[in-house]
This record gives sequence, C-alpha cells and structure tokens, in this order.
Amino acid sequence: MAEYFAHETAVIDEGCVIGEDTKIWHFSHIMSNCSIGNRCNIGQNVVISPQVILGNNVKIQNNVSVYTGVICEDDVFLGPSMVFTNVINPRSSVNRRGEYLETVVKKGASIGANATIVCGNPIGEYAFIGAGAVVTKEVPAYALLVGNPAKQIGWMSTFGHRLEFNENGLATCPESGEKYKLENNKVTRIA
Repeated sequence: MAEYFAHETAVIDEGCVIGEDTKIWHFSHIMSNCSIGNRCNIGQNVVISPQVILGNNVKIQNNVSVYTGVICEDDVFLGPSMVFTNVINPRSSVNRRGEYLETVVKKGASIGANATIVCGNPIGEYAFIGAGAVVTKEVPAYALLVGNPAKQIGWMSTFGHRLEFNENGLATCPESGEKYKLENNKVTRIA
C-alpha cells in the first residue's frame, strides 16, 4: 500500500520511488525512475521527467515541468509555471538526449512564478529567484535575483526576508533573529 497520495488522474510510471506523505495532484505525470522525497507536494499538471531527483519537502506549484538532469535538494520551492531547460541548443531535427545538462537547485532555494532556469546553472542554498526572472548563470547561496537576464539585487535569509548588511558586513533576519555575514561577495549564516 502506498504511503503517499496520488489523485486518480495522476500517472505514475514504473520504477519511481516516492516518499511518505507526498501528495501528487490532478493530471500530473511522474515518469520512470524518478526519486521523490518525503512530504513533497506536486501540484496540478506537473511533469516530472525520467531520473529527476527531488529531496524532502519540495513544493512544486501548478504547470511546472521538471526535466531530466534537474536535482532539487530539500525544501525547494518551484513557483507556478516556472521553467527548466535541459539542452543548451535545442533543435527539433537534432536528437540531443545525450547532452542534457545537470541543474542543481540547492537546499531551501525558491524560484518564482514564470521564472526560467537555463540548464547547467546551479542555484545556491536559500537563493530567491523573482517571478519572471531568466537565470543564465550560477546563482550564489542566499542571493536575490530578478529580471531578464536575471541580475542580483540583494541577499535573502533562510526565512525569505531581504537582508540589510551594516558597514561590518553583518545582518540579522527580522523574523528569526538569525545572523549573517557578507564577506567577499559571499553570505554565510553565523548564528
């Protein structure tokens, strides 16, 4: 007996591993040999392509396709209708299945509605990609990116609050009280 929930309209192919308390909603298709962690929520009309790996507590909103080559670590949020690519130079007449690039979305990252992630560009821990952004390069941990092409405009806490650093390169999350240090254009959580 399955320890996850799948709506009767969902299609789940052979060879998938799906964790406890995961929910798969209307008209979604989980293709062969996927690994989906515990407590994930996969919205309506989502496609998870073969061999995709999702960690625990991944939230995927409606109308998202997660293509082969994508790895989402724990606590990742994928907003409605956001897009991953998996080939850098697609052509209808050229089979590039052997050229899929890996895209890793690190723990706690959030990707906003209608954003596009060009394949091969890792998204750092707790990074925040704004709605509609087009990511064309690697995203640092805790970075806040918006626009097309996406540009970094600041830093975010693990709670999703914008960080304001003082002259000593220190910031405190207003909700959690967590402390962060900015040094050499890299943020680390220090307490």
